[in-house]
Amino acid sequence: MKIKINRSAVELRQGDITKQKVDAIVNAANSRLAGGGGVDGAIHSAGGPAIMNECRKIGTCPTGTAVITTGGNLFAKHVIHTVGPRYRDGKSGESELLINAYKNSLNIAEKSGVRTIAFPSISTGVYRYPVNEASRLALSTVVDHLKGDTSIEKTVFVLFSLKDLETYSTSLKDLIKE
Repeated sequence: MKIKINRSAVELRQGDITKQKVDAIVNAANSRLAGGGGVDGAIHSAGGPAIMNECRKIGTCPTGTAVITTGGNLFAKHVIHTVGPRYRDGKSGESELLINAYKNSLNIAEKSGVRTIAFPSISTGVYRYPVNEASRLALSTVVDHLKGDTSIEKTVFVLFSLKDLETYSTSLKDLIKE
């Protein structure tokens, strides 16, 4: 699914984020920038040691913030590492932290001259954020950003499972109706 917003596009696809031909991919990282499982592990594995070397120099990344490194061996020139919240009960500031993870990733992308960016579904794996709610927050944050003055031309949400792709598609259709 693909929609246009001003001069930008938002696209949803099922696939492997490490194979995306974009300027930057976003990593759903942990706060220690230490690699791990899921998207984080796949990005570090595919990108090679150059990413981890830069992460070690940076040190940490608090929840809701973002940092940028090389893309190493990836097609993407950059990896933007952001830390989403662990889902507790939905009443512990999780939505604000998740929104900030997307906003800060977009802001650092803009500052770094990124024109095309790919996001995973941040916090919906081992951090257990409900995909339905996370997709609405992610898409509305990105769409709001693209409605402003932006140099980002294309934002791709790369969803690992067909179920997540369907959830994001429904959320995007609902957002368009509003």
